Amino acid sequence: MSEKLPYRTALVTGASRGIGAAIVRALCAEGLEVHAVARSAEPLRALAQATGCRPLVLDVTDSDALEASLGALAIDLLVVNAGRVTAVKPVHALTRWELDAMIDVNLRAAMHCARLVLPGMIARGFGHLVFVSSIAAHYPYPEMAVYCACKAALSMFAQNLRLDLLGTGIRVTELNPGRVRTDIYLEALGDPALVEERLYRDFRALEPNDVARVLVDALRLPPHADLARIDLLPTDQAPGGVAVVRRPPETARTPDSGRG
Repeated sequence: MSEKLPYRTALVTGASRGIGAAIVRALCAEGLEVHAVARSAEPLRALAQATGCRPLVLDVTDSDALEASLGALAIDLLVVNAGRVTAVKPVHALTRWELDAMIDVNLRAAMHCARLVLPGMIARGFGHLVFVSSIAAHYPYPEMAVYCACKAALSMFAQNLRLDLLGTGIRVTELNPGRVRTDIYLEALGDPALVEERLYRDFRALEPNDVARVLVDALRLPPHADLARIDLLPTDQAPGGVAVVRRPPETARTPDSGRG
């Protein structure tokens, strides 16, 4: 029999669909009281009916609302999962809104969530912060400069938190999935058929439940052990490498003798 998780209360952002919803289901199945945060009320209500989680309709980029809601909660486990891809195009082609929205959700809101739950964790001498990020934190993707930069900054934020929290008993985990079958690219690409064609056709992507399973396994470790960084990749995906542009050789030129 698997060991019971040591946590009683959890808060999961980006909980209405995909990876977030899978994590909520997994944590509720483990007996935790789970506060599920998302902007979409109807999917949260359906998730609450199915799992018993506590729905919290909230835009994580609204710092005032976030502070009012999270400040009153005693959270043992924070799972920062909310993410956003507003566009897939070079940075010089982004609108100001597209750029700001990605920073606000992927980075600023994540930092505020940690800031708000940490005082209670420190006072209790117990807690766990999990940042569901992306391998984009550590590898570049074409036309994804802002998203990758946000995830890289979040990775460094997690590493610094480990230093700041050393000795408190609070664990920090960065979970970086590769390509997962979710709707995160739907806003940017607009057409579900295009998302399927560009990202998933003839490719065995991860499923949200795969990410949730790995997270729960990491949470089962004894208090003295922390999986600080987890890279979870599809078997058929490998990051890294070098891209080059091949150009035809320049037309041969006869040296100029300098005479004329």
